[in-house]
Amino acid sequence: MGEFGGWDMPIQYVGILAEHAQTRARASLFDICHMGELELSGPSAMGDLERLLTCSVETLAVGQVRYGYLLDDGGGVLDDLTVYRLEAERYWLVVNAGTAERDVAWIEERLSEGTVFVDRSEEVAKLDLQGPLAREVLEAVCGISVGGLGYFRCALFDSMWVSRTGYTGELGFELYLPVEEAGALWEALLAHEGCEPAGLGARDTLRLEMGYPLYGHELDEAHSPVATGGGAFMDLSKPFVGRERVEADLAVRGERVVGLRFDSKRAAREGDGVFLGEQGVGCVTSGSLAPSLGVAVAMARVDAVASEVGAVVEVEIRGRRVDAVVVALPFYTEGTARGSVCVV
Repeated sequence: MGEFGGWDMPIQYVGILAEHAQTRARASLFDICHMGELELSGPSAMGDLERLLTCSVETLAVGQVRYGYLLDDGGGVLDDLTVYRLEAERYWLVVNAGTAERDVAWIEERLSEGTVFVDRSEEVAKLDLQGPLAREVLEAVCGISVGGLGYFRCALFDSMWVSRTGYTGELGFELYLPVEEAGALWEALLAHEGCEPAGLGARDTLRLEMGYPLYGHELDEAHSPVATGGGAFMDLSKPFVGRERVEADLAVRGERVVGLRFDSKRAAREGDGVFLGEQGVGCVTSGSLAPSLGVAVAMARVDAVASEVGAVVEVEIRGRRVDAVVVALPFYTEGTARGSVCVV
């Protein structure tokens, strides 16, 4: 166990490598109750969200989910989040634990009078079921059919919202249900032979293999999202808070977050320097062994001169320079997230 965002969280159960492999091959259950769920509703909710988020909200269909950013006035990233359109005038924001309190204050100060805001974080539990067998496990245990649930779509089953999303690159479902029902569901899902628990350690190696950013590492207040994702997840046809900085960063070839692949299992860590010859060109933001690939990988924020795919750089790992190649993301390309939801 370990502290994370003010919560006592499971880092690993039987081991990070075993839990990583379980998720890639079968199904794993993650306790993600630390994340926040914020509800906005009313006739002005959509307009408020359009102004506060980088992604398009108006074009969301009921039952659709979208990833985007919450920026400050200067274009720095306050949080990366997902927005759910549950009903015509009802939305959920699913936010990171470490930024939830700040997110709430920022959003509440900027809402119209016609928008109703409720922080549901204390009443909603969140469990993530991820892996190729996720549908089989979920349907067998809960007696529901999710075969018609498209990628980044959600639906209500009795008291539980189910979305086909996730952070691992595998077929998966995020389950939102009343806190008092979470313990029983946790035990029932783990009773299925195809499912085992997994902790934050495996969650991190899985997301790193997919090249997904982590707030506080690849994303932060000091940088606009352009440095991490270019113009992705931003609708530049509308005004939104922080847009001026975004447009300015898009207009120049500045620093970028890139993927680095090593030839060995010697893993870089956050803060390790990246060099092009004797010139320091950036630093590692996340690094680990990629269990599915058998080599170490990293994400690093580097100057434009070192950001092209194929560039060879050096990373200083515990006092020793190690060669790495800039590669396209994701590192791991065999994930099942976007594939068929047919039972394996």
